[in-house]
Amino acid sequence: MEAIRPVPRTLLRDRAYEAIRDAIVAGDIEPGAVVRDAELAERLGLSRAPVREAFSRLVDEGLLESKPQSYTRVTPLVASDVRDAAAVVGAMHELVTRVAVPRLGAADIEAMRAANQRFAAAVGTGDVDGALRADDALHEVLVRVSGNRAAAATAARYTPLIRRLERQRFGEGGSCRSAGLHERLIEACAAGDVAEAVRVTAEIWRGLEELAD
Repeated sequence: MEAIRPVPRTLLRDRAYEAIRDAIVAGDIEPGAVVRDAELAERLGLSRAPVREAFSRLVDEGLLESKPQSYTRVTPLVASDVRDAAAVVGAMHELVTRVAVPRLGAADIEAMRAANQRFAAAVGTGDVDGALRADDALHEVLVRVSGNRAAAATAARYTPLIRRLERQRFGEGGSCRSAGLHERLIEACAAGDVAEAVRVTAEIWRGLEELAD
């Protein structure tokens, strides 16, 4: 029993944040829905304190809005917010692509190809979760290889705003990402063509900005 230690408070906060964020992005908690710390704490098996901390973070990131002593609720899908988030996240991905391409090894390229295969298969079967996981995995290769933690953190902060819209479009039978664009990106990376890789990355994220319109 001596090896069992209390779970750090920060981990509880992160657990609450990730669970609530994912539920909002997935649409399980719909735009406009009022959320209550006591209710969510009970459902998550946590105390109210880490849930309140998660609420504060989600308000800061634009997924929740709060009026003191009144309500906390999920923000609506606002086109301008998604467009702004896509512009910021796109800029971060262009940055990491520019740095990462010269550093990529054969294993990295293979990981990107495998992720794109999973992406295409998931889109073909209408597997929204699988498609978005594969998309994350593909772009994460470049983020990881770049080693730019500031860019990674900024992208992680604003990507959930975009994911809500992507999930909605996937659910309507559309696709916000293209396996063909991914393939162009991978080929540019494999060739060490930094300029082309950055151009394709910009095209991918520009498409998401346009989607918000």
